[in-house]
Amino acid sequence: MSRKFVPTPLKIRRPVPPDIEIAQEAGLKPILQVAEEAGILPQELELYGEYKAKVRLDVLERLADRPDGIYVDVTAITPTPLGEGKTTTTVGLSQALGAHLGKKVFTCIRQPSQGPTFGIKGGAAGGGYSQVIPMEDFNLHLTGDIHAITAANNLLAAAIDTRRYHEWRQTDEKLFNRLCPPDKEGRRRFAPSMLKRLRKLGIAKDDPNDLTPEEIHRFVRLDIDPESITWRRVIDTNDRFLRQIEIGLGPDERGFTRRTGFDITVASELMAILALTTSLADMRRRIGEIVIGTDTAGNPVTAEDLGTAGAMTVLMKDAIKPTLLQTLEGTPVFVHAGPFANIAPGNSSILADKIALKLVGPDGFVVTESGFGADIGMEKFFNIKCRYSGLVPHVVVMVATIRALKMHGGGPRVVAGKPLDPAYTEENLDLLRAGLPNLLHHIRTAKKFGVNVVVAVNAFTSDTPAELELVRQAALEGGADDAVVTTNWADGGAGAVALAEAVVRAAKSPIDFHFLYPLEASIEEKIETICREVYGADGVSYTPEARQKIELYTRLGFDNLPICMAKTHLSISHDPKLKGAPRGFTVPIRDIRASVGAGFLYPLVGSMRTMPGLPTRPAFYDVDLDVETGRVIGLS
Repeated sequence: MSRKFVPTPLKIRRPVPPDIEIAQEAGLKPILQVAEEAGILPQELELYGEYKAKVRLDVLERLADRPDGIYVDVTAITPTPLGEGKTTTTVGLSQALGAHLGKKVFTCIRQPSQGPTFGIKGGAAGGGYSQVIPMEDFNLHLTGDIHAITAANNLLAAAIDTRRYHEWRQTDEKLFNRLCPPDKEGRRRFAPSMLKRLRKLGIAKDDPNDLTPEEIHRFVRLDIDPESITWRRVIDTNDRFLRQIEIGLGPDERGFTRRTGFDITVASELMAILALTTSLADMRRRIGEIVIGTDTAGNPVTAEDLGTAGAMTVLMKDAIKPTLLQTLEGTPVFVHAGPFANIAPGNSSILADKIALKLVGPDGFVVTESGFGADIGMEKFFNIKCRYSGLVPHVVVMVATIRALKMHGGGPRVVAGKPLDPAYTEENLDLLRAGLPNLLHHIRTAKKFGVNVVVAVNAFTSDTPAELELVRQAALEGGADDAVVTTNWADGGAGAVALAEAVVRAAKSPIDFHFLYPLEASIEEKIETICREVYGADGVSYTPEARQKIELYTRLGFDNLPICMAKTHLSISHDPKLKGAPRGFTVPIRDIRASVGAGFLYPLVGSMRTMPGLPTRPAFYDVDLDVETGRVIGLS
């Protein structure tokens, strides 16, 4: 029996102070109380201090027979580089549902990367009086999941080059004797991953001494083609000078130099695996199926072949458990996974959502958030995440701002770190009206999946009543089930009560959820469906390299995977300069890559950066520690 939920009262000040001041003034419930109110048992927790804890997956077994709650995804129109307040709206909606309407509710969001936090974006815990706390922990190390992914990713990277090095230096016999060394009595044994490789090769033997010379050769020679290697090293820091590097320059490795590079950790396939896995066993299988490249005959080489999959799973065994935090008004939050939205699903984990849906029960709500605009995060939420989870979404909340719509109407360029042009802070109904097609396009896209859509107009202090009402009316006329103005940044959950009420109403309406394409469709058909139905493109073009990858992946049996488009988040189209709702364009597919462990193919639309750089004045300038109080200062 869970304890009765007690909201945490807000200490609202005017003008609204910086986010970190609000967070540090907040009253924090002990995480044991948050867990008890949510229905989590003490033995299902692993405490990380007084205000955060990991939740064991055992809770899913205990609640297996409980019906799921109502599933809500928060997405947005095509954003400006400043973001449009999706996380703030997600948190505010949850606060309104739980602290003001008395509903059982859980928020499920991604863990932010340290790179953008210290770079240009700052924190990602929401903002104003709709935040996840403790804000400093949320934005920095939290419970170490990103570090675990970094370690596991780089273990595999090291194994790839080391294996090539040893295969070059040693005969089959020497390799075999080192991989399966005899003990004092001459007995050898296969490691578990070695047995999996033997079965893959069609060798049904368990005793190393039974292998023939030909079988030994096939077993010990991965024969990795260095030109095919796609696995890169990662670090959770924006470091542009690691985008391209040359390795193997030491005296012992001479002759084994190759060009490679670093990605930011959240772009690792391991992060996507963490987001899409459904159990520890499923994660172990997915890690083993990671394809790092091919051998010289064109056959895929996996993490299982390299013998690292088991150790990588061990490094991530704690990361698979969601982290429990709370909002400013005391409602529970799961923070779990943080995949890069451009080249990966861009959504928090299936496991966090599954646990939350069981905890809230059939009358409760789980509010999750998709990365970037609806053309990226929401599309991937539906076509990839929901496909693997089996969960059915009921409502989409589409966040829109006057600022972004004016940009899509032809307003001046918006640049992070620079003051906004007066066009964005003064009433301009004509400019705003010209940008409305972007919102209407995203509403139509969401409706194609058969779900209910509620538009949340996230109000800024400079927005006028006429501007807010123009957007609200346009959304209703454009097919939204409801549209409301939210002020939760300034007012907390009280500023999102109208939104919460609209979501509750929309959740009662019937849905006809369906995917945009079947997995059995060809790779081209799936890509072209997304480009036509989600982006509004006239067609798709493929480079010869992309065509070759389609042929390769079809031959290897990867063509039955869903598609995870890697494209700009600054336009519905492939071109970040095309604002609004562009038409008459063709999407160019430059290349296609496979995240087989995660379970998707990702076509590259143009050049896609997986390692951000630091701006001239990074956010780390403002971050410091008050050595007298121990408090972090400067996070925003």
